[in-house]
Amino acid sequence: MKIATYNVNSINARLPVVLRWLEESQPDVVCLQELKAIQENFPEAALLEAGYQSIWHGQKSWNGVAILSRVGLPEETCRVLPGDPDDVHSRYIEAKINGILIGCLYLPNGNPAPGPKFDYKLSWMDRLLSYAEGLLKQGGPVILTGDFNIIPTESDVYRPERWVKDALFRPESRAVFKALIEQGWTDAIRQIYPDQTVYTYWDYFRNAFGRDAGMRIDHFLLSPEVAPQLRTAGVDRDVRGWVKTSDHAPVWIEVET
Repeated sequence: MKIATYNVNSINARLPVVLRWLEESQPDVVCLQELKAIQENFPEAALLEAGYQSIWHGQKSWNGVAILSRVGLPEETCRVLPGDPDDVHSRYIEAKINGILIGCLYLPNGNPAPGPKFDYKLSWMDRLLSYAEGLLKQGGPVILTGDFNIIPTESDVYRPERWVKDALFRPESRAVFKALIEQGWTDAIRQIYPDQTVYTYWDYFRNAFGRDAGMRIDHFLLSPEVAPQLRTAGVDRDVRGWVKTSDHAPVWIEVET
């Protein structure tokens, strides 16, 4: 089964790009982030015509997450990260597909740091750590994927010295990613490409994509029950170069089911 994650940076503005990519790449399951659309404006019909059934959690102007499947309707199990009943941001949705529990997340950016936005990021990451630990304890194959807005190591960003004060690269953020790995999750991209430079995001400014001045912030974390089934993984870099595209590229893995 081929599973992909893609921060689309506005599903309706990028719909032609998304539909072209779906046709060319043919993923079985897709997790989308940053829909930037209210619930009623999600392009369900266009995606269904492309062969994908959807569940989604929209929000006006920003955020928003969705799970698409062409191998059966996603069986929704959760649509909010537990731990804060006052958090109204649409940043997490979860479903079971073909026996695998798939959590799609859009972790807060957190800039400027320090400040209230970084405090919210820290709180959200604490909730994620707690929830992820619970998922491991309950057992079964689980995949957590999406835009984590965390640069795990210096090898995951172009010119890391320029990012030391950024919320994505601050020690607190990197420590959370490390803690997730120590819980027992497998970083799928690093499992397949342990030493290679792999980026998933390139800013729109300063010709970042042309210079390959990117970063790796879109991740797949696999539970111990599914990690041995990982066969390959990749980044569809060429999509980042298409007209009117997102600043992220789609990232994907293939697991044996």
